[in-house]
Amino acid sequence: MKISKIHHVAYRCKDAKQTVDWYVKHLNMDFVLAIAEDQVPSTHTPDPYMHLFLDAGGGNILAFFEIPNSPPMGRDPNTPDWVQHIAFEVDSPATLEATQARLEAAGIPVVGPTDHTLFKSIYFFDPNGHRLELAANTGTPGMHQRLDEVKWDMLEEWSRTKRAPKHAAWMHEKEFAPGTAGE
Repeated sequence: MKISKIHHVAYRCKDAKQTVDWYVKHLNMDFVLAIAEDQVPSTHTPDPYMHLFLDAGGGNILAFFEIPNSPPMGRDPNTPDWVQHIAFEVDSPATLEATQARLEAAGIPVVGPTDHTLFKSIYFFDPNGHRLELAANTGTPGMHQRLDEVKWDMLEEWSRTKRAPKHAAWMHEKEFAPGTAGE
């Protein structure tokens, strides 16, 4: 079996309408589907919910559940904020910068842009406290090839040592030596 794509990724939200309105307004997503039930189909547990589906582009669906009878939302206190996030791709660094300006004008604090060598990104939070990232690709085919060539060695070294392997240290150098990053 081979997975064909992600059907949807689901997260919890505090308020269904607020969430849809925010994603439509700030990230220009289309609201595509709402499902509401009084019991959970998979477990048959009586627990009313609203399940929302938003078009995140390219056949990707971002979904949310509002579950009012559950305890208030929280997050894993043992995982740093920067780890758990949803990253969306935009078409260019110019779009990234324009979106950052629009978000900040709407009063949404934004971190970045951050240069990750292969892409630039900005970070911010939705009204539910989910960290979001917008990323614009900037890497060259040569960069991607270099990383592809070392991915298994890096994973094996990490698995043994739990220390960051240096196979891709070139990504953090300010200036790449001619021919090292690939074009």
